[in-house]
Amino acid sequence: MRDLRQGVTRFQRDVFPAKAGLFATLASRHAPHTLFIGCSDARVVPELITGSEPGELFVIRTTGNLVPAYTPGAEGVAAGIEYAVAVLGVTDIVVCGHSVCGAMTALAEGHDLTAAPAVADWLRHADASRARTAAAGDVRALVRENVRAQLANLATHPSVARALAQERVTLRGWVFDIATGGVEVLDATAEAASPAV
Repeated sequence: MRDLRQGVTRFQRDVFPAKAGLFATLASRHAPHTLFIGCSDARVVPELITGSEPGELFVIRTTGNLVPAYTPGAEGVAAGIEYAVAVLGVTDIVVCGHSVCGAMTALAEGHDLTAAPAVADWLRHADASRARTAAAGDVRALVRENVRAQLANLATHPSVARALAQERVTLRGWVFDIATGGVEVLDATAEAASPAV
Protein backbone atom coordinates (compact mmCIF):
# COMPACT_ATOMS: atom_id res chain seq x y z
CA MET A 1 0.00 0.00 0.00
CA ARG A 2 2.92 2.33 0.70
CA ASP A 3 3.96 2.18 -2.98
CA LEU A 4 0.45 3.19 -4.02
CA ARG A 5 0.45 6.14 -1.62
CA GLN A 6 3.85 7.21 -2.95
CA GLY A 7 2.45 6.94 -6.48
CA VAL A 8 -0.45 9.23 -5.56
CA THR A 9 2.01 11.71 -4.09
CA ARG A 10 4.10 11.66 -7.30
CA PHE A 11 0.94 12.05 -9.38
CA GLN A 12 -0.22 15.05 -7.37
CA ARG A 13 3.27 16.63 -7.34
CA ASP A 14 4.53 15.87 -10.88
CA VAL A 15 1.78 14.71 -13.23
CA PHE A 16 -1.37 16.59 -12.24
CA PRO A 17 0.14 20.09 -12.35
CA ALA A 18 1.40 19.50 -15.91
CA LYS A 19 -2.09 18.36 -16.96
CA ALA A 20 -4.20 20.62 -14.77
CA GLY A 21 -5.92 22.20 -17.79
CA LEU A 22 -6.84 18.79 -19.20
CA PHE A 23 -8.28 17.64 -15.87
CA ALA A 24 -10.24 20.90 -15.52
CA THR A 25 -11.85 20.17 -18.90
CA LEU A 26 -12.44 16.52 -18.03
CA ALA A 27 -14.21 17.53 -14.81
CA SER A 28 -17.15 18.70 -16.93
CA ARG A 29 -16.71 16.70 -20.16
CA HIS A 30 -16.59 12.94 -20.71
CA ALA A 31 -16.26 12.12 -24.43
CA PRO A 32 -13.94 9.16 -25.06
CA HIS A 33 -13.58 8.13 -28.70
CA THR A 34 -12.82 4.44 -28.08
CA LEU A 35 -14.17 1.63 -25.94
CA PHE A 36 -11.14 -0.54 -25.13
CA ILE A 37 -11.96 -4.03 -23.85
CA GLY A 38 -8.85 -5.73 -22.53
CA CYS A 39 -7.71 -8.35 -20.09
CA SER A 40 -7.46 -7.66 -16.37
CA ASP A 41 -3.81 -8.74 -16.56
CA ALA A 42 -1.68 -6.11 -14.81
CA ARG A 43 0.86 -6.22 -17.66
CA VAL A 44 -1.65 -4.92 -20.19
CA VAL A 45 -2.20 -1.17 -19.67
CA PRO A 46 -4.47 0.28 -22.40
CA GLU A 47 -3.48 3.92 -21.94
CA LEU A 48 0.23 3.06 -21.99
CA ILE A 49 -0.03 0.78 -25.04
CA THR A 50 -2.03 3.35 -27.04
CA GLY A 51 -0.33 6.51 -25.76
CA SER A 52 -3.73 7.86 -24.76
CA GLU A 53 -4.44 10.80 -22.52
CA PRO A 54 -7.01 10.69 -19.71
CA GLY A 55 -10.51 10.91 -21.15
CA GLU A 56 -9.73 9.30 -24.52
CA LEU A 57 -10.50 5.66 -23.70
CA PHE A 58 -13.47 4.09 -21.95
CA VAL A 59 -11.89 0.91 -20.56
CA ILE A 60 -13.49 -2.39 -19.59
CA ARG A 61 -11.11 -5.04 -18.28
CA THR A 62 -12.17 -8.64 -17.74
CA THR A 63 -10.37 -11.90 -17.16
CA GLY A 64 -9.39 -13.14 -20.62
CA ASN A 65 -10.86 -9.99 -22.26
CA LEU A 66 -14.13 -11.91 -22.40
CA VAL A 67 -17.36 -10.27 -23.55
CA PRO A 68 -20.40 -12.42 -22.77
CA ALA A 69 -22.96 -12.56 -25.57
CA TYR A 70 -25.92 -10.33 -24.76
CA THR A 71 -28.66 -11.63 -22.50
CA PRO A 72 -31.39 -9.52 -20.87
CA GLY A 73 -30.80 -8.50 -17.29
CA ALA A 74 -28.31 -6.56 -15.24
CA GLU A 75 -24.71 -7.45 -16.07
CA GLY A 76 -21.65 -5.25 -15.57
CA VAL A 77 -19.88 -5.81 -18.88
CA ALA A 78 -23.10 -5.29 -20.86
CA ALA A 79 -23.86 -2.10 -18.92
CA GLY A 80 -20.39 -0.73 -19.64
CA ILE A 81 -20.69 -1.52 -23.35
CA GLU A 82 -24.14 0.05 -23.57
CA TYR A 83 -23.03 3.19 -21.74
CA ALA A 84 -19.95 3.64 -23.95
CA VAL A 85 -21.88 3.12 -27.20
CA ALA A 86 -25.38 4.50 -26.53
CA VAL A 87 -24.57 7.33 -24.11
CA LEU A 88 -20.96 8.37 -24.76
CA GLY A 89 -21.08 7.65 -28.50
CA VAL A 90 -17.70 5.99 -28.91
CA THR A 91 -16.83 5.47 -32.58
CA ASP A 92 -14.37 2.59 -32.16
CA ILE A 93 -14.36 -0.57 -30.05
CA VAL A 94 -11.14 -2.51 -29.59
CA VAL A 95 -11.01 -6.00 -28.10
CA CYS A 96 -7.40 -6.60 -27.11
CA GLY A 97 -6.03 -10.01 -26.24
CA HIS A 98 -2.40 -10.55 -25.28
CA SER A 99 0.48 -13.00 -25.27
CA VAL A 100 0.94 -15.37 -22.33
CA CYS A 101 -2.62 -14.76 -21.14
CA GLY A 102 -3.21 -16.75 -17.97
CA ALA A 103 -6.88 -17.36 -18.76
CA MET A 104 -6.19 -18.61 -22.28
CA THR A 105 -3.23 -20.68 -21.05
CA ALA A 106 -5.45 -22.36 -18.45
CA LEU A 107 -7.99 -23.24 -21.14
CA ALA A 108 -5.50 -24.32 -23.80
CA GLU A 109 -3.55 -26.51 -21.39
CA GLY A 110 -6.57 -27.83 -19.48
CA HIS A 111 -5.54 -26.54 -16.05
CA ASP A 112 -7.50 -27.75 -13.04
CA LEU A 113 -9.62 -24.80 -11.89
CA THR A 114 -11.58 -26.56 -9.14
CA ALA A 115 -9.98 -24.24 -6.55
CA ALA A 116 -11.22 -21.24 -8.56
CA PRO A 117 -14.85 -22.06 -9.43
CA ALA A 118 -15.80 -18.46 -10.28
CA VAL A 119 -12.90 -18.30 -12.73
CA ALA A 120 -13.90 -21.63 -14.25
CA ASP A 121 -17.50 -20.41 -14.69
CA TRP A 122 -16.34 -17.12 -16.24
CA LEU A 123 -14.01 -18.87 -18.68
CA ARG A 124 -16.99 -20.76 -20.12
CA HIS A 125 -17.53 -17.58 -22.15
CA ALA A 126 -14.52 -18.78 -24.16
CA ASP A 127 -16.00 -22.20 -25.02
CA ALA A 128 -16.61 -21.18 -28.66
CA SER A 129 -13.03 -19.93 -28.91
CA ARG A 130 -11.71 -23.27 -27.67
CA ALA A 131 -13.94 -25.19 -30.05
CA ARG A 132 -12.64 -23.20 -33.02
CA THR A 133 -8.95 -23.57 -32.08
CA ALA A 134 -7.60 -26.54 -34.01
CA ALA A 135 -4.66 -27.61 -31.85
CA ALA A 136 -5.12 -28.23 -28.14
CA GLY A 137 -2.42 -26.51 -26.11
CA ASP A 138 -1.85 -23.76 -28.71
CA VAL A 139 -2.16 -20.68 -26.50
CA ARG A 140 -1.16 -18.27 -29.26
CA ALA A 141 -3.92 -19.54 -31.57
CA LEU A 142 -6.48 -19.55 -28.76
CA VAL A 143 -5.67 -15.93 -27.86
CA ARG A 144 -6.35 -14.86 -31.45
CA GLU A 145 -9.48 -16.97 -31.85
CA ASN A 146 -10.75 -15.62 -28.56
CA VAL A 147 -10.42 -12.01 -29.75
CA ARG A 148 -12.44 -12.91 -32.86
CA ALA A 149 -15.10 -14.66 -30.76
CA GLN A 150 -15.43 -11.67 -28.44
CA LEU A 151 -15.92 -9.36 -31.43
CA ALA A 152 -18.77 -11.63 -32.52
CA ASN A 153 -20.24 -11.53 -29.00
CA LEU A 154 -20.05 -7.72 -29.03
CA ALA A 155 -22.26 -7.61 -32.10
CA THR A 156 -25.03 -9.38 -30.13
CA HIS A 157 -25.41 -6.38 -27.81
CA PRO A 158 -28.33 -4.23 -29.02
CA SER A 159 -26.49 -0.91 -28.65
CA VAL A 160 -23.56 -2.25 -30.69
CA ALA A 161 -25.82 -3.88 -33.30
CA ARG A 162 -27.66 -0.55 -33.81
CA ALA A 163 -24.41 1.42 -34.03
CA LEU A 164 -23.00 -1.09 -36.54
CA ALA A 165 -26.17 -0.95 -38.65
CA GLN A 166 -25.96 2.86 -38.67
CA GLU A 167 -22.20 2.74 -39.38
CA ARG A 168 -21.47 4.76 -36.22
CA VAL A 169 -18.95 2.32 -34.75
CA THR A 170 -16.09 0.13 -35.94
CA LEU A 171 -15.00 -3.09 -34.22
CA ARG A 172 -11.29 -3.92 -34.08
CA GLY A 173 -9.39 -6.94 -32.77
CA TRP A 174 -5.86 -6.58 -31.43
CA VAL A 175 -3.29 -8.87 -29.84
CA PHE A 176 -0.61 -7.23 -27.70
CA ASP A 177 2.74 -9.01 -27.34
CA ILE A 178 4.06 -8.32 -23.86
CA ALA A 179 7.68 -9.26 -24.62
CA THR A 180 8.06 -7.09 -27.75
CA GLY A 181 5.42 -4.38 -27.35
CA GLY A 182 4.04 -5.33 -30.76
CA VAL A 183 0.35 -5.06 -31.57
CA GLU A 184 -1.28 -7.18 -34.26
CA VAL A 185 -4.57 -6.20 -35.86
CA LEU A 186 -6.75 -9.23 -36.51
CA ASP A 187 -9.28 -9.67 -39.27
CA ALA A 188 -12.48 -10.62 -37.49
CA THR A 189 -13.18 -13.61 -39.72
CA ALA A 190 -9.87 -14.75 -41.24
CA GLU A 191 -6.55 -16.03 -40.03
CA ALA A 192 -4.82 -12.89 -41.27
CA ALA A 193 -3.09 -10.52 -38.88
CA SER A 194 -1.02 -7.42 -39.48
CA PRO A 195 1.01 -5.03 -37.33
CA ALA A 196 -1.02 -2.17 -35.87
CA VAL A 197 -0.36 1.29 -37.22
